[in-house]
This record gives sequence, structure tokens and C-alpha cells, in this order.
Amino acid sequence: MDKFIWESTVFAIVAFLVLLWLLNKYAFGPLFTVMEKRRQLIQEQMNTAETSRKAAEASLDEQKVALEQARKEAYAIIDQARSTSTKQADEIVQSAKNEATRLKDDALKDIESEKNKAIAALRTEVGGISVKIASKIIEKQVDEKSQEQLVDQYLKEVGSK
Repeated sequence: MDKFIWESTVFAIVAFLVLLWLLNKYAFGPLFTVMEKRRQLIQEQMNTAETSRKAAEASLDEQKVALEQARKEAYAIIDQARSTSTKQADEIVQSAKNEATRLKDDALKDIESEKNKAIAALRTEVGGISVKIASKIIEKQVDEKSQEQLVDQYLKEVGSK
């Protein structure tokens, strides 16, 4: 019986080795090849995903920087607009003050000119009236009461003119 066990064990080992060799050649080889290709594909996909993630992060960072730059530019534009509007308002106020001063000076000059004309006209008028009064007084040698009436009459004439 020992021989039989021994022969069946040797036969089982030889059969196992042949089966192992056949499986290795026809089953495990193609299976391992497919599994290796699958592993490489997964590795490539993981590498691609990592690259895409890094690119997305870089793009996000660039967008954040661009957004921050746009905000800074917007604030600068707003500040410049405020400054410009304040400057223009100051210029308008100053221009209005200058114009008001010029108009006031022109009005004062016109008033002074008209006053001088009026004084000159009044002097001429008073001189003429004085001559008329003197000539009337000389023509009429009147008493004091008549003289007062004559002066009042001429004053009324001057007042009405």
C-alpha cells in the first residue's frame, strides 16, 4: 500500500505541475497581461485626474488674482471719479465766485459812472437854474417873500425833472 500511495502522490504532484504549467501558459499569462493593462490604464487615469486637479487649482488661483485685480481697479476708478468730481465742483464754485466778483465790480463801475453822470447833469442843471434865478431876481427887484416863492418854484421844477 505504500507503493500505491507513493505512486499516487508522485502522480498527483506530476499532474499538479502539468496543470500549473498549463494554467500558467494559457490562463494566468493572459489574465495577468489583462490585469497589468488595466492597472496601467487606472494609473494613467489617476495621473490625468491629478494633472486636471492641479490645473483646476491653478486656474482657480488665477481667477482669484484676476478678480482681486478687477476689484482694485474698480476701487481706483471710483476713487478717481470722486476726486475728479470734487475737483470739478471746486472749479465750478471758484468760477462762479469769480463771475460774481466780476459782475459786482462791473455793477459798481456802472453805478459809479451813472452817479458821476447824474452829478454832472445835476451840476449843469443847478448851474442853469442858478443863472435863471439870478436873472429873474435881477429883473425883478422883489422882496424877500417873493424871492422865497421864486426859489421854491424852481426847486419844484428841478424836483419834477
